[in-house]
Amino acid sequence: MDYLNRSNRFHLAIAVKSIEESKSFYCDLMGCHAGDFEEGRWQDINFWGNELTLHHGPDEVASKKRHDVEMGTVSVPHFGAHLSEEDFFSLKDRIEDSKDFDYFDKPYRRFVGKDREQETFFIKDPSGNVLEIKTMVNPETLWS
Repeated sequence: MDYLNRSNRFHLAIAVKSIEESKSFYCDLMGCHAGDFEEGRWQDINFWGNELTLHHGPDEVASKKRHDVEMGTVSVPHFGAHLSEEDFFSLKDRIEDSKDFDYFDKPYRRFVGKDREQETFFIKDPSGNVLEIKTMVNPETLWS
């Protein structure tokens, strides 16, 4: 099990309809930073310390289904990030101030009064990829 503590980073490659439009979403709205790229083919995004690669593949954007959980239904597949409260609320402010983007699933507080209490919301990127962004009251309890 020692391998579980060796890395806290992931790499995810997703298909997007437009690299430039998606780069703007992830950098300008979400607050991430652009990295390496190959013009017209792919763009790396520093997704809060993780490597998210946007691949131009307009016909490959995954279809979404809704799955039941205690807070309602969630879109699957989805990916996201656990943020500090400061980063989480700053991002919420940018989304709420945006004229171009809104929540896919509005912010929701889960597990209220329990060790794993968290606030979460979902948003779609311009290609329809669904992201879940969350912050935990006690982040150290994620794997305990």
